[in-house]
Amino acid sequence: MRVNTTVFILLIAYFSIATAVADDELEQLNITDWHTHVAGLGYGDSGNFINDAMRNNYRFKFFLKWMDVSEEDLKDSGDQIVVERLNQKIEQSRYIDQAIILALDGVIDKNTRQLDKAKTQFYVDNDFVASQAAKYPHLLFGASINPGRPDSIALLEKVYAQGAVLIKWIPSIMHFDPANKQFEPFYRKMAELDIPLLTHTGMEKSFPDTNDALADPRRLELALNCGVTVIAAHIATTGESEGQDNFERIMPMFDKFPNLYADISSLTQINKRGYLARALKKPGLTERMIYGTDWPLQSFPLVSPWYHLNHIGVKNAWRLNQIKNKWDRDVELKQAFGVPTAVFNRKVGRINSLLNMSQN
Repeated sequence: MRVNTTVFILLIAYFSIATAVADDELEQLNITDWHTHVAGLGYGDSGNFINDAMRNNYRFKFFLKWMDVSEEDLKDSGDQIVVERLNQKIEQSRYIDQAIILALDGVIDKNTRQLDKAKTQFYVDNDFVASQAAKYPHLLFGASINPGRPDSIALLEKVYAQGAVLIKWIPSIMHFDPANKQFEPFYRKMAELDIPLLTHTGMEKSFPDTNDALADPRRLELALNCGVTVIAAHIATTGESEGQDNFERIMPMFDKFPNLYADISSLTQINKRGYLARALKKPGLTERMIYGTDWPLQSFPLVSPWYHLNHIGVKNAWRLNQIKNKWDRDVELKQAFGVPTAVFNRKVGRINSLLNMSQN
């Protein structure tokens, strides 16, 4: 009994020492989280909203909890409390220097060409995100424009002037086809302004009403041919298009399009186990990877180091599970998988010029 107790104490001491180790190389990098969501209910005149179907869905309470807010917080302080608390966590991170917080446009009615609020499950206003990002040096503005809007190009020029570093889409809930040739002028303006497109690819499970056919990675070829730098969020993991696995479907596109990149956000979620390890084995793919978290979805029970013991081992799982800051835990978890250092530091598009301006 005494021997067993001694062994147990030694094991605890061993693992506790391991938890105190941070990666000095990672701390020296300028890491940007390219995929960070914010949300709200319209409090504080934010312009944000969530429709009734989404608000009554079981996911809603989880999202609030993971963002560390309650409805009472939003009522008392306005939607900006979400951004304020997110910024606090970024400031506390050892590794993350800035995060791109994302607006999200909604469904545009094909007849009226106006925002269809009933069909829009989740809407985050551009002006809200731009104004909030401007308040915090660690936050950058990620805009969202449905290209079906009649004034989409004028809106693109507006968010560019506001400092947007990318355009964010989730076509499967915004209900438009990225392959629509009518969007070609919008794409050419994006290419001219050097604003990348960060767009969801693969199956979408965070929302109750989706059309996953619209997230087929092949539907991005029009934008790529127009010269847009496209970042395929989640590397099209999960789901099929035309009977083909989306992850395998996107792979030939990296050879064809040098302007195609992929973010590695959400790839440690329980429903995507094994995908990050597969992606790291694809020749040349790490040279196109960009770091992101998909915050707040890097929270337990969706993500845990214990889900990946076969890839990172028990020692790493124990060590990582003790890291309190979710961003630091995410960075070190992906590093433990073997994600190269260059991925954490990669920047594309106009973000480089904006970061240089802010540092001068």
